[in-house]
Amino acid sequence: MKKIKVLFTIPNFDTAGSGKALFNVATRLDSKKFEPHIACMHNKGDFFKTVEQSGIPIHILQYTCTMKPYFKGISNCYKISKQFKAIKPDIIHSFHYAADYSEALASKMAGIKWVYTKKNMNWGGTSKNAWKVRSYLATAIAIQNTDMEKLFFPNSNKTRLIPRGVNTKEFTPKYRDVNLAKQWQIKPNQRIIMCIANLVPIKGIDVLLKAFNKTTKSQSDWRLMIVGDNNNAYGEEMEKLMHQLKLKDQVIFCGKQSQMENYLSLAEIVVLPTLNKGRKEGSPVSLLEAMSAGKNVLGSNIPGIKDQLKDFPQSLIKAGCVDSWSHALSLCMNRTKEDNKELGMQFRLHVKENYTIEREVKRTEQMFLKILK
Repeated sequence: MKKIKVLFTIPNFDTAGSGKALFNVATRLDSKKFEPHIACMHNKGDFFKTVEQSGIPIHILQYTCTMKPYFKGISNCYKISKQFKAIKPDIIHSFHYAADYSEALASKMAGIKWVYTKKNMNWGGTSKNAWKVRSYLATAIAIQNTDMEKLFFPNSNKTRLIPRGVNTKEFTPKYRDVNLAKQWQIKPNQRIIMCIANLVPIKGIDVLLKAFNKTTKSQSDWRLMIVGDNNNAYGEEMEKLMHQLKLKDQVIFCGKQSQMENYLSLAEIVVLPTLNKGRKEGSPVSLLEAMSAGKNVLGSNIPGIKDQLKDFPQSLIKAGCVDSWSHALSLCMNRTKEDNKELGMQFRLHVKENYTIEREVKRTEQMFLKILK
């Protein structure tokens, strides 16, 4: 039987989040049925080396273009279509996060079925028409949460619900990484709340710091670790806020890190206080990884997180509300380690039943097979 050739496209592997999502699916497709290829615009980024070592064929090409002026844009799309034709994929699956439709148009010109994954809640504003064109040209659309269907595609028959999945063997309950704890000067008796997110305003780190400040006065054995890229203006702003709140001895900014499973071994509670505006969340993998690692979690009551925590309403917190977050943190911090661990195992079971990487791959394969019928 001839294998189905799927060309996965992504701008780059600089930021590993989307790159890992693509890689997790591409490397797990049924090798008897599918032949994955990857196209990206350059070979930079640490994660690119991992992708290269997998043996999946990689094509470095500029597969999008500016569409204005339109005549020039269409001409450039035709040139891209010839590059797609040379690769000869049966399906192109785009992991591009933006409202670009040049890739979709080029695929159409080449006569290749094109699908894309909708990864965030961006839709309106200046990009609204571009999202509509992108969706019109798509053969299928992989959506990551149920709110996407209600808000963006209420009458579409193109959508397939494919939430993110995690490797439950990689993210599993582990004993505290003693060396990592020493590196960050965490004492054996100290208990950790962790937030894993690159520091941008939408992530609500300011709300978390203010809420933690309100609860920690009577909880001196707790520390807050914020793991994610803070090398930007918002990161500097959050460090200033930490000093203003006099939390220097209780908050640790870890910066961008790898080996998240080791960092999660330090945590008792993991939080994601994303605000209810802008791009929000699609299907945030940091929460799923924490749940899979057996951690008690809290998340904002917004699209994406709502789906993941629908069976745990007590863990859904009003987005942007310092008092609500302070109350929720206080409840968790007043529990014993054993109680938080017991709750964490319920979250792990939930992930194993609903959000494994195997489940995500199976749903993706089913989408490919259906559109080729």
